[in-house]
Amino acid sequence: MTGAINKVCVIGAGTMGAGIAAQVANAGVPVLLLDIVPKDGSDRDAIAKGAVARMLKTDPAPFMSKSAAKLVETGNIEDHLGKVAECDWVIEAIVERLDLKQSLYEKLEAVKRPGTAVSSNTSTIPLGHLIEGRSDLFRRDFLITHFFNPPRYMRLLEIVTGPETDRELAARVEDFADRAMGKHVVHAKDTPGFIANRIGTYWLAVAVNAAMDQGLTIEEADQIGGKPMGVPKTGIFGLIDLVGVDLMPLLTKSLTATLPQGDPYFETVRPMPLVETMIAEGYTGRKGKGGFYRLNKAGGKRAKESLDLATGDYRPERKPEPLPSRLEKDLGALIAAPGKTGSYAWTILGNVLSYAAKLVGEAADDIVAIDDAMKLGYNWRYGPFELIDRLGPGKLAERLKAEGRPVPPLLEAAGDKPFYRVEGGKRQYLTVDGSYADVPHAEGVLLLEDIKRASQPLAKNGSAALWDAGDGVVVLEFTGKMNALDGDVVALIQQAIPLVKASYKALVVYNEGSNFSAGANLGLALFAVNIAAWGEIEKLIAGGQQAYKALKYAPFPVVAAPAGLALGGGCEILLHADAIQAHAESYIGLVECGVGLVPGWGGNGEMLDRWAKSGLLPKGPMPAVAKVFETVSTATVSKSAAEAKELMFLRRSDGITMNRHRLLADAKARALSLVEGYAPPEPPSFRLPGASGRTGLDLAARDFHKKGLATDYDLVVSDRLAEVITGGEADLVDTVTEDQLLKLERKAFVAAIKDPRTIARVETMLETGKPLRN
Repeated sequence: MTGAINKVCVIGAGTMGAGIAAQVANAGVPVLLLDIVPKDGSDRDAIAKGAVARMLKTDPAPFMSKSAAKLVETGNIEDHLGKVAECDWVIEAIVERLDLKQSLYEKLEAVKRPGTAVSSNTSTIPLGHLIEGRSDLFRRDFLITHFFNPPRYMRLLEIVTGPETDRELAARVEDFADRAMGKHVVHAKDTPGFIANRIGTYWLAVAVNAAMDQGLTIEEADQIGGKPMGVPKTGIFGLIDLVGVDLMPLLTKSLTATLPQGDPYFETVRPMPLVETMIAEGYTGRKGKGGFYRLNKAGGKRAKESLDLATGDYRPERKPEPLPSRLEKDLGALIAAPGKTGSYAWTILGNVLSYAAKLVGEAADDIVAIDDAMKLGYNWRYGPFELIDRLGPGKLAERLKAEGRPVPPLLEAAGDKPFYRVEGGKRQYLTVDGSYADVPHAEGVLLLEDIKRASQPLAKNGSAALWDAGDGVVVLEFTGKMNALDGDVVALIQQAIPLVKASYKALVVYNEGSNFSAGANLGLALFAVNIAAWGEIEKLIAGGQQAYKALKYAPFPVVAAPAGLALGGGCEILLHADAIQAHAESYIGLVECGVGLVPGWGGNGEMLDRWAKSGLLPKGPMPAVAKVFETVSTATVSKSAAEAKELMFLRRSDGITMNRHRLLADAKARALSLVEGYAPPEPPSFRLPGASGRTGLDLAARDFHKKGLATDYDLVVSDRLAEVITGGEADLVDTVTEDQLLKLERKAFVAAIKDPRTIARVETMLETGKPLRN
């Protein structure tokens, strides 16, 4: 493959275009962002500049770090379109009007270099229509790249190519989108709505219509059509609020104008006066005054209200009675449930799953593309064909036949065969010709789930496991709830050291959960507190310290590979690794102070050592201490792996992987690169400011307290932290050893966990997931 993508141009600085440009910049690649010249004002680049300025203030942030914004060059189409000649890929993300797009392509053809890819972010206009009137050369360079919003966080990218598209050029774009932008590419056919939006729009229309027809409240609809079906916690109506109520009529207009007559989608189209009224009154969802749900802030209160689908009036939210647990776990029982529960569930699943089966061959070549599109584009836990397997393909076909409804040929042909199976340790899918094929992965992808499917663990207990990843690399996987760390994890770490030393080359700490680790299992610590088992608490802290130091000083390389949350003890295990290969969306922090505790597994010392050796601070014992105090006392969490480098949770030499599916392969390669000539690090010693430094930190904390940014108890917690990182009671401590610092950590942790105020915060966090600030 030739022709690297070294610079990208995005035309259209609206929400999508600007977000795409930000993700290119997040990849470390320069990007030119262009838009029209505004009608008013003297700054001809104001629209693109304004988009970048807004993104720097947006939360969640499109940029992974503020420095990424410096890679975005702004301009306008009239003055700067000639700069397209510097670019290797041009992404058009302007308004969905065919005439405007075609006019832009005519101008692009005059300035772009042959072989520069041009793609449209359209979600509605067929590729064939877009390139009407263009030259053969332009047609070869053209494709559709349909990103999902927000581009930083949504991993799905649907790519559509035409019969004339240069395959090598399309592969180059796909490889860049995959490796540099972190996208999972799904190949879609040139049909209306492609895959995800076609099925997703149909799904939402069916669900909304059925809720109205069957007399459900929106809370009932979100309950039945949510968790049991693997739909995100927003449910049906909450998702519409999230994406925008005003998007519903736009998608309806688009699909009805382009879908072939007879498509089941037309059966869902009907006048929606309630939605029209909502939009007219500004109730467009979360971006407006509210949607199907809203927050009523009258009288200074924040009361959640729901829209009554029958009257159109808002009322206090009414949560329905919980569904029986078997209905949440068994789809067959859900659709067979009496009354509106079963009726509503079957209306959604019967229609949507049969529609998805109909689209194999029409919108996508295989079931994997459809399942991936819905899981990544709409955050479904299961794809449509995975849901069919949970129901039973034969049972679904039987019920459709019993109701006199058509059964899609693919579903008919499947009979009782599952759409997915495991054969020879490999996951396979049912093809359109009735045979099975291995579920494909992009070149270079290595997944732990595949390793686990084809092998047995080297060792395993209730909270962790060890797996042979090949080439002499062992993977340490956390397996508990939220991948929390406990005595079993500590025990398996200690077991891993001699095992790897004897027969392997390196260790990678990695898992494929939503979060790397939410930290230590504080529920166990709280249980020990309740029975006054102080010895068990000290044993837990000492055991964690010993295990982490064993990893740090092991006679082989240890690489940690986080994704998602890596908090508290999860952060500390990263800090003890020889290297980190982090997924770009890693949120890392020592958060113990937020619940009244002090980091106890060596994190304070590791952070002090990093800052002291960074070369970024003035000399002397105090600057590194102040930096660590600022970060740890405020329970700061990085909002990306890039920001984690700025906070020193990651070293400058640590790697960042954009594509989640490539993380294990990258971490394994990094571990192997460290094997030759490996020697464990030398233990650090610390020059700390002692009691005078502790006084200075106390003054800083009290300043926060005066400003209302810290509570009375926060001062107590920060003082415990200050005692640890300043080295104790002496006035100036020139040589504090690592072991002495660990001893101070143990003392501070035990003192904190005995405090009733800490216990209250921990209990609140365990109940709500949020620490109590009082």
